Amino acid sequence: MTLLVAAVIVHDLEAQRVVLLRRGPKAKFARGMWDLPVGKSEPGEPITQTAVRELREETGLVVDSEDLRLAHVIHGARGVEAPNGFLTVVFAAHRWSGDLINGEPAKHSEVAWVGVDAVPDEFVSTTREALIGYLGDGPRVSLDSW
Repeated sequence: MTLLVAAVIVHDLEAQRVVLLRRGPKAKFARGMWDLPVGKSEPGEPITQTAVRELREETGLVVDSEDLRLAHVIHGARGVEAPNGFLTVVFAAHRWSGDLINGEPAKHSEVAWVGVDAVPDEFVSTTREALIGYLGDGPRVSLDSW
């Protein structure tokens, strides 16, 4: 079965910044790399709720599922914990509430607002491609390991 994943680009349009997190030393993959808030869907959970839940758990920020806009889709042939492939639905949100925190310090070493012109190179390749595509009005679909 294909693993279903949600990621969220929280984009502060006024300040031209986005929320990123850095994977910690105990992360299952991409240790030390930057990433978007991202996580696996639970059985029976709509993908929009996965996005809302994961964002809140990882960053403390709260978005309404109705404020999510489809930004990108990543289809991977295989991945960590996904031998049969994964589908990551990347949403963008321009409205949120709450204060940015590191909600999962065991998984992430850092959570930060980063300027859209300062996206780090040390970034998980699939989500970086989605973020750069979103920011630059580029492709909305990307394939990985096919």
